[in-house]
Amino acid sequence: MARVAAQLTNFTAGELSPRLDGRNDLSKYPAGCKTLENLVIYPHGAAARRPGTQFIAEVKTSSAKTRLIPFEFSTTQTYILEFGNQYMRVYKDKGQVLSGGSAFEISTPYLTAELFDIKFAQSADVMYITHPSHATRKLSRTGHTSWTLATVDFTNGPYLDTNISTTTITASAHTVGTGRTFTASSNIFVSTDVGRLIRFRDGYAKVTGFTNNQLVTVQIIKDTGSASASTDWSLGAFSDTTGHASCVTFFEQRLVFAATLNNPQTIYFSKSGDYENMDANIGGTVADDDAIVYTIASNQVNAIRFLSPTRTLIIGTAGGEFAVYGGGDNDAITPTNIIIKKQSNYGGANVDAVPVGNATLFLQRAKRKIRELAYNFDVDGYVAPDLTILAEHITKGGVTQMAYQEEPLSIVYAVREDGELVAVTYQRDQQVVAWHRHIFGGSFGTGNAVCESVAVIPTDLDEYEVYVIVKRTINGATKRYVEVINTFDFTETDNTSFNYLDSQLNYDGVSTTLNGDITNSATTITLTDASSFNSSGKIKIGKEIIAYTGKSSNDLTGCTRGQNLTNAAAHTSGATVDQVVETLSGLTHLEGQTVSILADGATHPTKTVSSGAINLDRAAKKVKVGLAYTSLLQTMRIDAGSQNGTSQGKTKRIYEITIRLFETVGVEVGPDLNNMERIPFRSSANPMNEGIAPFTGDKEVEFRGNYDTDGFIVVRQTQPLPLTVLSVYPRLVTNDG
Repeated sequence: MARVAAQLTNFTAGELSPRLDGRNDLSKYPAGCKTLENLVIYPHGAAARRPGTQFIAEVKTSSAKTRLIPFEFSTTQTYILEFGNQYMRVYKDKGQVLSGGSAFEISTPYLTAELFDIKFAQSADVMYITHPSHATRKLSRTGHTSWTLATVDFTNGPYLDTNISTTTITASAHTVGTGRTFTASSNIFVSTDVGRLIRFRDGYAKVTGFTNNQLVTVQIIKDTGSASASTDWSLGAFSDTTGHASCVTFFEQRLVFAATLNNPQTIYFSKSGDYENMDANIGGTVADDDAIVYTIASNQVNAIRFLSPTRTLIIGTAGGEFAVYGGGDNDAITPTNIIIKKQSNYGGANVDAVPVGNATLFLQRAKRKIRELAYNFDVDGYVAPDLTILAEHITKGGVTQMAYQEEPLSIVYAVREDGELVAVTYQRDQQVVAWHRHIFGGSFGTGNAVCESVAVIPTDLDEYEVYVIVKRTINGATKRYVEVINTFDFTETDNTSFNYLDSQLNYDGVSTTLNGDITNSATTITLTDASSFNSSGKIKIGKEIIAYTGKSSNDLTGCTRGQNLTNAAAHTSGATVDQVVETLSGLTHLEGQTVSILADGATHPTKTVSSGAINLDRAAKKVKVGLAYTSLLQTMRIDAGSQNGTSQGKTKRIYEITIRLFETVGVEVGPDLNNMERIPFRSSANPMNEGIAPFTGDKEVEFRGNYDTDGFIVVRQTQPLPLTVLSVYPRLVTNDG
């Protein structure tokens, strides 16, 4: 039998497809995992437990699907917007923006079924929002509770092709004003034209009323020069009749729209520097800064699905990907030099692409493959390799939304149709493309909790904030909660600051100091400042818990010493005094749920929330309460230890492993989920009701595995404590017979 010590030094290949179980010839095989759940991969190679989520608020209508959209005015003025059925709410700094004690809210035209077809682009404190069934809106912010959503009034366009028929239009007057009429010589108007622009002769008007197919009432916005009958007219490209723009972005100081229902392959560029001016100077001398209308010519209908500004403007259509260029090398786009070239033929889904560095990550048409569109100098064009090629199972059922968290780890999140949140640590320059899956604590019906939306906003801190909407069954009812994933703690030194529970709420008691010495029998205790302490309750000084029944100024009165199995002791002036609690309320969002608890950095027995409250077994100052989740890592089959070729398929036994950990407390290791060995971190010198410092270093584990042909290693964390696995070094024997 061959005896060998193997090494699994990193996990930068992430979770690999089950179809790669036999591909131990791949260079990424030893760096991959069979299962990677509720763990993120660092670009350095470590697998670390994802932080839990902080509960913020329930959505307005928990019975209806809701979407999150980011709004970034500056690094200090960033918001998350909750779009639901014909309303919008606002979140900032991990809290809900209130007005008069209630959630601030404005009305919108977007129905529940339309929310995930919304596209948007933002410049400073103005966001342009498009949907093919609604006129383009402009969302403006002037304060935390000062938001307006208004229909955009485009200037002089855009228009469909100029009329080439014999049909004429006659105006009742040519001057600027309301109540004018346009009369057509044939049936060209419909009732849904109300709000539509019409170019007539040298001016243009907006339809304000419909009489019949040949007569409409208009507001003339620019003098037409003459009111007499003329064939020189064009109908507006955006209307309820033809549909409105589906996509929007900014590029080279122009606001760019694309894809109405009737013209799905057409792109509309505003005038340069004038975002709402669509004047293409029809019939005049075209200037470089004029608006542009361009229809992509192709052998098939290529409905535009997304616009992504990078070194060029990337246009994703249902049939392929295009790039927009100026005529020369790095020339700005003008009406006379615009060139649009096809780059690939994969086709995109109707989900906004994600710009990451110099690449654009987009979802292929079937919603299963995420491709990386980037310029390649070797082919002098764009290439789009499949990022899911080694983990095609990760997007099972299709993806509905994507978001990119640039800091701290460069992670792209994707919401799956079945409600699982999948993510990829993406560092192309380091050859790191590592997929991982995230299942939130709690349940929906008989299955897992469902993630329905994700959005990311940058901050002026070290980490971008990731918001999610999670659907659960709570106390028999469907609830949808807005939650934010807690930030990564890169220095896990304070065990009371761990955040590894979902839908979590925190309690942090107040502290002061002792004003004067006290004996072990004193019944009145004087504090330096008791203003923030409860009128009755419990305090902790050193290791002693003391109950009190009253408060007078800075004196706590009616003290009973040595509570909660602690011993009464004398304490000196200046000693720290903490307010501690045994009952926690305000947990109505988890009513009826069995919750996990971290009390003063130590795990605590689970409790069931009743009437929005729980009772602790021991008094504590800092408490985290939420839903538990399991972090799980399972390696690929070990390929080591054979003297006669590969060890794959041969009987082997891992008898011991060394697991190298970083700032970790509490972890199990074993060959499968039924044979796990908990690694000890606490010694007899550590009090059971206090947390212990995170451990960094090697832990040797006697493995419970028997002889088999697999050689899997499973690492699991179920407690609300940190886990970072740097590497694993198994020792095994292999039967070559």
